[in-house]
Amino acid sequence: MKFSDGYWMTREGYQVLTPYEVHDVQVKGNRITVFATHRHLENRGNTLNEPLMTMEFSSPMKDIIRAKFYHHKGTRRLSPSSFPLLAAGDAPVEIENNADIVTLKSGDAAVTITKAHPISITYTFKGKKLTRSGSRQTGYVKADDGHHHFREQLDLGIGETVYGLGERFTPFVKNGQVVDIWNQDGGTASEQAYKNIPFFVTNRGYGVFVNHPELVSYEVASEKVSKTQFSVAGESLEYYVVGGDTLKDVLANYTSLTGKPALPPAWSFGLWLTTSFTTNYDEATVTSFVDGMAERDLPLAVFHFDCFWMKEYEWCNFEWDERVFPDPKGMLERLKAKGLHICVWINSYIAQRSPLFDEAMELGYLVKRPDGSVWQWDLWQYGMGLVDFTNPGACDWFKSKLAALIDMGVDSFKTDFGERIPTDVVYFDGSDPHQMHNYYTQLYNKVVFELLEEKRGKGEAALFARSATAGGQQFPVHWGGDCEATYESMAESLRGGLSLGLSGFSFWSHDIGGFEQSSPPDLYKRWVAFGLLSSHSRLHGSTSYRVPWLYDEEAVDVLRHFTKLKLRLMPYLFGQSVESVKIGLPVMRAMVLEFGEDPTCDYADRQYMLGDNILVAPIFNSEGESTYYLPKGTWTHYLSGEQAEGGVWRTDRYDYFSLPLFVRENSLIPVGTEDSRPDYDYASGVTLQLFALQDGATATATVPNVAGETVFTAKASRSGSTITVETQGEAAGWSVVLRGIDAVQSIQGGQSDAASEGARIIPVDGASRVVIEL
Repeated sequence: MKFSDGYWMTREGYQVLTPYEVHDVQVKGNRITVFATHRHLENRGNTLNEPLMTMEFSSPMKDIIRAKFYHHKGTRRLSPSSFPLLAAGDAPVEIENNADIVTLKSGDAAVTITKAHPISITYTFKGKKLTRSGSRQTGYVKADDGHHHFREQLDLGIGETVYGLGERFTPFVKNGQVVDIWNQDGGTASEQAYKNIPFFVTNRGYGVFVNHPELVSYEVASEKVSKTQFSVAGESLEYYVVGGDTLKDVLANYTSLTGKPALPPAWSFGLWLTTSFTTNYDEATVTSFVDGMAERDLPLAVFHFDCFWMKEYEWCNFEWDERVFPDPKGMLERLKAKGLHICVWINSYIAQRSPLFDEAMELGYLVKRPDGSVWQWDLWQYGMGLVDFTNPGACDWFKSKLAALIDMGVDSFKTDFGERIPTDVVYFDGSDPHQMHNYYTQLYNKVVFELLEEKRGKGEAALFARSATAGGQQFPVHWGGDCEATYESMAESLRGGLSLGLSGFSFWSHDIGGFEQSSPPDLYKRWVAFGLLSSHSRLHGSTSYRVPWLYDEEAVDVLRHFTKLKLRLMPYLFGQSVESVKIGLPVMRAMVLEFGEDPTCDYADRQYMLGDNILVAPIFNSEGESTYYLPKGTWTHYLSGEQAEGGVWRTDRYDYFSLPLFVRENSLIPVGTEDSRPDYDYASGVTLQLFALQDGATATATVPNVAGETVFTAKASRSGSTITVETQGEAAGWSVVLRGIDAVQSIQGGQSDAASEGARIIPVDGASRVVIEL
C-alpha cells in the first residue's frame, strides 16, 4: 500500500508519524523498549497532546531479532493476531545502553538504535550491515477515514535482490513489484497467489518475517526504489529480522521459528496419475489407465481420483458416486493389489445438496454470517458452506468423514482450495475474519495432515495441497495450482516453485503438461522431463486425460525414460529430502541459494539445483534449445558424461530424452538398482557415482532407508592421483563408478570392472575401504 506522493509529499488523506528522537529507553530482562517522540521536545509543554512511538526489541532465538512497534498498545486484536511460533520466548541477549545508542545482540545478529535525531534502526550480522530503517521510514499512518496503518521501510543496497513472499508467478526477483499477502485463486498467470507467505530473503544474506496473518502489503522497491516497504492495518507492527552465515542458514533459522517441513513418505516421490478434472471416468476407465501404464512399463506409484469421484453439486459429501463406483471398497482393493497408493480430491466446502450440509448446519460446524445464518454462496458449488475449523467439534467431525475413506484404503488427500475465504463472517471462537482469510488454510491442512498421521503413522502422511500460509511447510506436499498448457505457463510455474522454496517450503509439484487446455506432444514431453526432475511428479489435466499414449508413442518412451531415471535416483533424492527437512531447505533450489557468491545466479529462474549437487535446466521451447548457466567448476552431464567448465553461459540443443542435467564437481551421487518403484532398499546394491573429484577435495553421500534413517554413508577423498573411498553401515553389493575415468592403475580392497559411464570399482571380501590409484 502506497502512502507517499513522490519523495517529499504524503498522499492526500494520510498523515505519517515517524520517530524523531528517543525520549527514553527501558531495559527489562532480555528485551529493550524504546520510546520515541515524533518531534524535538523543546520543553515540557511539548509532551502534551503528542503521541509517542513504542518500539520493543527482543530475540526469540539465536540470530533472530524481533521488532514490535505500537501506537495504542491496548487496541484489541482478535485471534489469530499472530502466527504460532515454535520459538516464541526470549533468547539470551547482550544489551548495551549508553548515551548515544542502545544495542541488543542475539548470537551474531544485532540491532542498534541511535537516540538522537535522526533516529536509525540498524540490523547487523557479525558486524556487517544487513539493512536499516532510517529517518522517515518507520511510520504510524493516520488516515482520514479512520483506517490507520503501521509501515516499515528497510534499506535495499545497490545490487540487492529480494525473493520469496510465497509461491509467486510474477518475476522471480521481487524488486519493483507490489505484493499483497492475500490468498486468492488466481491461477499461475497473475499477480495473485495461492500461497502467500509474509517472509522474504535477499541476496545480502538475511530474511524478514512479518508476523501478521492478515493482509500484509509490500512495496518492494516500488514506492521508494531503495526500500522494501511493508504495512499492515491497525495500531501495531511486528517483524523478525533473520540472520545467518548463508541463505541456507537464514532458511534454517526461519523454519526453526515457524516449523520444519515434515518428510513425505518415500512412495509419494513416485509418479502420480489422475483421472483429470472434468473427464468421464469409472472403474473400467481407471483400470484401463493403470493397466495401460503397466503394459507399457511405466512405473506408477499413486492414482488420484479428482472431484467427480463424488456426485456433482454435492462437494463434499465424502461418499463415492454409486452410479459410477458401485463397489468403491472393492475397487480400491483391486487397485492397491497392483501396488498403488490412492489419493482422492477434497475441499473444505459443504454444498447445500450434500447430505452433510444439514448435519453440519445443525451441529454449528459451518462458518456463520453476523446475523447467525450460515454463510453460503454459489461460486464453485451451489449453496456451499465453509467448515469452521476454529470449532474443535467441526475438526473432529471433518476428520471422521475422512477417516472412513482411509479405512476404505485411501492413503492421501488432495486438499484443494482454501483461498476463497470470506471476511464478512463470524467464526466459532471469535477469530477475526480478516486475519483468518490467510490463516484458514493452515487449520484446514493441519486437520487433514494430523488425521493421516493418526491413521497411517508418522512419516506416512502426504497431502497434495494448493493453498498455504506461513508455517504451511509443516504439511507437505504443495502443488502449483492451475497452469496452462503453454511453455510460458511452464516457466511461470517454475518461478512460483522457486519462490515458494525460498519461503521455507521443501516440497513442491506442478501439473505435468499443464492443467488448462491440452498440450501438444512437444510440450508434454518437455514438461515430463521437468516434472520427473521435481520433488514430486503428477500427471494431471482439466478437460483431457494425461496418459502419454494419447499424445504419441514417443511420449510413452519419454515418460518411461524419466520416470525410471527418477526412481534410480531415489537414494540421492530421498537422502537430500531427509537433510532438507532437518535444515528447512527446498529440494528444488534456486541457484542463488547454492551459489550466493556468484552474482550471475541472482536472477537465474529457468534452472535450479535438485538438492546439493544436480543442476536441472528445463527446456521451454519447441526447438529443444536451452540457454543455461554453469557456475564455476567442472560439471558433468549426468546422462551423456560430457564434462564442461563452468563460469559461463551455454546454449545447446537436446532431444526429448535429455536436457541440461549436470552434476557439480566433488559430488558422490548414490544411485539405486530399482527402477519400478520409489520405495525400496536404497542401500542394497547402491552405486556411488563420483564426479570430478578435485585434488585435496572430499565428497560424501548419505543413504537412508524409506523411514529416513541413515543406513549407509560414504566418503571419497583425493590426494594427487590417489582416491580413497570409505564407507560405514550396511550396503550389500555397493560399488563406485568414477565418472569420466575409463581405467585405473591399481586398487587396494577392490577390483575394477569396465562400465560405460566410467571405471567401476567393486569392493572385495566385504571391504569398507578401497584405495584407487589413477
